[in-house]
Amino acid sequence: MGVVLMALGGTISVPGGPRGTRLTGAEITAAVPGLAELGVPLEVRDVQAVPSGSLTFAQVLDVVAIASRAVAEGADGVVVTQGTDTLEETAFLIDLVWPHEAPFVLTGAMRQPAMAGADGPANVLAAVRAAAAGQTRGAGVLVVLNDEVHAARWVRKTHSTNPATFASPSTGPLGHVVEGKVRMLLSPARHKPLPAGFDRERLEGARVALHVVTLDDDGAQLEGLEATHQGLVVAGFGVGHVPAVLAPRLGTLAERMPVVLTSRTGSGSVLRHTYSAPGSETDLRRRGLIDGGFLDPYKARVLLRLLLAAGAGPEDIVEAFAQHG
Repeated sequence: MGVVLMALGGTISVPGGPRGTRLTGAEITAAVPGLAELGVPLEVRDVQAVPSGSLTFAQVLDVVAIASRAVAEGADGVVVTQGTDTLEETAFLIDLVWPHEAPFVLTGAMRQPAMAGADGPANVLAAVRAAAAGQTRGAGVLVVLNDEVHAARWVRKTHSTNPATFASPSTGPLGHVVEGKVRMLLSPARHKPLPAGFDRERLEGARVALHVVTLDDDGAQLEGLEATHQGLVVAGFGVGHVPAVLAPRLGTLAERMPVVLTSRTGSGSVLRHTYSAPGSETDLRRRGLIDGGFLDPYKARVLLRLLLAAGAGPEDIVEAFAQHG
């Protein structure tokens, strides 16, 4: 059947014309040199023409359902074009629930189609190549931009405007597109997917806060959090530290909801038992915080929200973070 391409909107679909207009998926693909010559049957669908900053978990899961049906009907792979603002989060969300061997590839653009050096066409071409390549089967959800193939688990947007913004600081890319060929250098570890059939009401009710720890942070922003949220992700200093004055407050919250400890640095893992001062990773784990491992704060929030929406208990949440972190 070939590849199914679904257009969600974002910079790649902004023509530079009247405010509010968007290119359709057919218009996006028509502007890609060499796409028709690939020999890959391509079915193009328009799904949600919205900026990625306005996407919801429910909308992303709807895309997963559409993609799953396409694979069940014979599609070899799926490509989704969307805005880059939240691409690293949507990719990880999809990766957590994607059950198929067929590759699911996300791509986008940093420059609008009318701009000099627009990167959208090259990214679409590389993404379709990756979705159709046998080497990517079983690799889960991939992010393909700038002729690099990244695992959803590791990729991050690292620059606000640079077309080479997407990188995987902890691992590097899984592969590259070279002379029109997809060259995979690494194979990402795959885990059993979470169930994708979430109850919408339960998903909306699984509210997870993200608190980025800053200098002289006393936790005043966290007052009353237990009454409005069901979980918390803490982006701590360095290897997972917070001011000593904040530690008791986090410990109290951990008695009432899952609290996950991550690093605000952007790469690397939080530690478990190297430092022992008040506010250190050892102290926080003793107070009940969950080790987020290598997961960055944004991806940790995605995982925690899905787990809460699925009704996971405390032990299940700890186990899930041990596996995915």
